[in-house]
Amino acid sequence: MHTALLQSSGRPGDVAHNLRVLDDAARAAAANGAGLLAAPEMFLTGYAIGDDVPKLAEPADGESADVIAEIATRHGLAVAYGYPERDGETVYNSVQLISADGTRLANYRKTHLFGCFERDHFTPGDQPVVQAELAGLRVGLMICYDVEFPENVRAHALAGTDLLLVPTAQMHPFQFVAESLVPVRAFENQMYVAYVNRTGPEGEFEFVGLSTLAGPDGVARARAGRGEELVSADVDPAFLAASRANNPYLRDRRPGLYASLV
Repeated sequence: MHTALLQSSGRPGDVAHNLRVLDDAARAAAANGAGLLAAPEMFLTGYAIGDDVPKLAEPADGESADVIAEIATRHGLAVAYGYPERDGETVYNSVQLISADGTRLANYRKTHLFGCFERDHFTPGDQPVVQAELAGLRVGLMICYDVEFPENVRAHALAGTDLLLVPTAQMHPFQFVAESLVPVRAFENQMYVAYVNRTGPEGEFEFVGLSTLAGPDGVARARAGRGEELVSADVDPAFLAASRANNPYLRDRRPGLYASLV
């Protein structure tokens, strides 16, 4: 499945503008043969929106989800996007995956919140593994800081995730996560990892870009620079199967030794 990563911060606080950016990216990605477009963490509203988080938060089946379902259907590709999710009085930092026919396939709430900003504005999710079937692949969802906990990604590996989508808001000076950690996570867990970042200054943050689609051999199939960019690469089930057959990490685990870790 050809997979596109939209590296963009859109316009913080302007949902309508960001939906137009997503529409344009979906059109370009589909024209390049992509079956999936992934956008960054909190792409719908912007990340550094402070006390506007609760005001702009929407339910998973809200108005913007309907618009994105229409975008996915019109361009014939699945879309994953980050947004602030409202569930009653509770707000989560979430990512939703919508299929090419407009079906809401999966919704994930960030389980590991980073820094005071996130802890002040969001409630952490409590479901570590969220997956959906898409084009013959088992697609898992995660957000930014979550991927830096090896237990999280290993849980996905044990649950059979083939492609892990990680919308992110990775900021300076932690660019080594995109450059080094993400390819290692893909290799040690034998999966593809799509890490799609924001870019440029936003409030007190400086997002570093460097969005990456890494394969199970630890090699980046696509890597963006520091600016606004749409990059893409193939997620190859045959290559993944061959890599898993040759890599013994998951087979050689000794779970009986790991009880003290939990």
